Amino acid sequence: MTDAQPETPGVQAQYAARVAADLETNRKEQERIGAEVAALQEQLQALENDHAVLLSMQQALGSPGPATGKTKQQPSRPQKAVPAPRTSNSNSRPTRPTRSKKAVATKDKPTPNAPKVEAKAETQTQTQPSPSPKAGPTLVELIDDHLVQQNEPRSAAEITTALAQALPDRTVKTTVVRTTVEGLVAKGRVQRTKQGSSVFYTSAAPTEQSAAPQPETSSAN
Repeated sequence: MTDAQPETPGVQAQYAARVAADLETNRKEQERIGAEVAALQEQLQALENDHAVLLSMQQALGSPGPATGKTKQQPSRPQKAVPAPRTSNSNSRPTRPTRSKKAVATKDKPTPNAPKVEAKAETQTQTQPSPSPKAGPTLVELIDDHLVQQNEPRSAAEITTALAQALPDRTVKTTVVRTTVEGLVAKGRVQRTKQGSSVFYTSAAPTEQSAAPQPETSSAN
């Protein structure tokens, strides 16, 4: 015991120094965390101000805004299962499937399907449109045939007059004839010549006289 007593003040001094150092470290850590908390609070305040400004701008524009982040969603509580009422064995009877009145009526009522099908087929055969008569030659064919038969150039008005006389039941306009002839000129089937302010058209197809082969002359030998 006499040897341990002199060492007690030295151990206490070491513990006191260690506690003082821990207190200083704790105080510095509190100051650091406090500074960080203050900075975070300033950032949070700035974000809240920006959020309020954005909400006011969104309301001014008239667009619906999402729910604010301040409203916290409460955790949904699990609903307790409600037990079904018990039925006594004496009152419980097996339920029979109920049939609708419409199904019963259609089942009991006989439907004459065969006569209806035959009548429908007859009406379809009666209402079928008769085949339309074959359409006549087109305006292109008429103009082409007319120009092939002519020996002299013809104007669009002359072609229209000739077609109207040949086909009295068909309406032929000069503007349509001129457009059709110009289309034949573009295809190379009709040639166009201009005399002053008038335009005349001739067929580009060879005539029968020019197309007929000439007889071969026998050699002198």
